Amino acid sequence: MDQAQGAIDAARAAGADRYATVEYAAATDALKRSQDAVAQRDYRLALNEALDSREHAQNAAREAADNKAQARGEVERDMAQIAALIAGANTRLAAAARARVPRQLLLDQRAELAAVDMSVQKAGEAIKAGDYLSAKAALQGVTERIQKATAALAARTTQSSQRNR
Repeated sequence: MDQAQGAIDAARAAGADRYATVEYAAATDALKRSQDAVAQRDYRLALNEALDSREHAQNAAREAADNKAQARGEVERDMAQIAALIAGANTRLAAAARARVPRQLLLDQRAELAAVDMSVQKAGEAIKAGDYLSAKAALQGVTERIQKATAALAARTTQSSQRNR
């Protein structure tokens, strides 16, 4: 049971409680069943449940490491894509300002890009803390928001430049 508890602690330290929830829950449940079996003086069942718990905890630690690495890769790709989209949106915003797009549209899109920037900063802080699931959640929908803002600016810029001819 001590080995099982140690394996569970190691799995938790590896992030299994967030990145391998099913295996981690199976490990903690098996340890609880082992403790219940000891209370009922069924030591054979307690040993089997403790061994099962240790195995689940070890699997949870491996799965957590794999899932965490995958989440990190996804978040890093998303951040790179978002950085490129933000650069393009800022270029489009500058072009819209030169094309004399209505001031309110510029203000609205600047506010939207500022909100996007806050989400990106929040994701960056989560990445620094090693919390890739929170970073992924912070980036949820950011790409679509940037694309929508860019499309609105592009449409108005095109209209304004056609009117100026």
